[in-house]
Amino acid sequence: MVTRNSASFDAFGCKVPADNPATPDRLKPDVSFDRQGATEIDMVMPDGQKVRFWTFLDKNAPSSAKQWPAPPMRMRQGQLVHSTIHAQKAAHTLHHHGLNASTHNDGVGHVSFEVKGQYTYQFRPSWAGTYFYHCHVNTVLHFEMGMYGFLIVDPPSGKGRLYEGGPAYDVEALWAFDDVDPSWRNLSHAAGLCGEDVGLNIFRPKYFMISGVPSPLTKKDPRVVVNAKVGQRILVRHLNASYSVVSTRIMGLDATVYGIDGRPLSHPSAPWSSPITIPAGTSFETTSAQRRDLIIVPTKPGLYPVIAEFRDWISGDVHDEGRGVVETYINVTA
Repeated sequence: MVTRNSASFDAFGCKVPADNPATPDRLKPDVSFDRQGATEIDMVMPDGQKVRFWTFLDKNAPSSAKQWPAPPMRMRQGQLVHSTIHAQKAAHTLHHHGLNASTHNDGVGHVSFEVKGQYTYQFRPSWAGTYFYHCHVNTVLHFEMGMYGFLIVDPPSGKGRLYEGGPAYDVEALWAFDDVDPSWRNLSHAAGLCGEDVGLNIFRPKYFMISGVPSPLTKKDPRVVVNAKVGQRILVRHLNASYSVVSTRIMGLDATVYGIDGRPLSHPSAPWSSPITIPAGTSFETTSAQRRDLIIVPTKPGLYPVIAEFRDWISGDVHDEGRGVVETYINVTA
């Protein structure tokens, strides 16, 4: 008979220690970020219902208090990065999803510690690409509440190219696809963390969004709609920040996937891989936390629809009786 050590289970399960240690081997950073959270934002949805989100505030830009998703972090490959969390009200962490970092600097509290106060994570990104950061305390709930933001690693040469030697781009879009179950807003910070049945296995999203903009406003909002000219190279950084399988179609325009989850598909270090072409109108699917880096080069003017369907993991049905669809546009001018 196998027995479980309750102390070990608690330490790596629901009673994770909260600490504010010094950053091991701390060095002078090339770039620094300060995030304060959780900061609460109430958003009014198109049907008039007010929904509460938690986000991270950029302490160096107080106006970001009203920004969700949280303000992006942007750095260059090879830079030494300091990312400091200032936890409010309860314990939180900053997990830099997809980056290789030491245990103390990964932000996964279950294998290190949660932060109740302040802690500076230190890391050096080794691959250019699209990532994101999020709270890793009671992860299922806190991620759904909105505690995340894009993390972009540019090549050493900076913006304008996806990775060193990779495709160049003229226009950049950050699309985070998300779904919202408003009933989860009634749960507390630690709801279900120790195994209590609080209903986290029941997810019935009612609102569907791109980068903080709810449908159908996604069809016109300048934070989502992409504007480009014929011949310009558009980079779409596509993040599935939902708890659904997102099936995306770009109508009338071919797209080429050059990066998946922060790794290039065409690179001297990986000669066995190559970019993937997605013909116009063909669906591609992503699951939670997956990223795709798409390059689109329009050859003629037009208003090109982009349609994303949020599908249930088990049934495959589009959520909310078929209403789990968002649409936006790529607007191409001469």
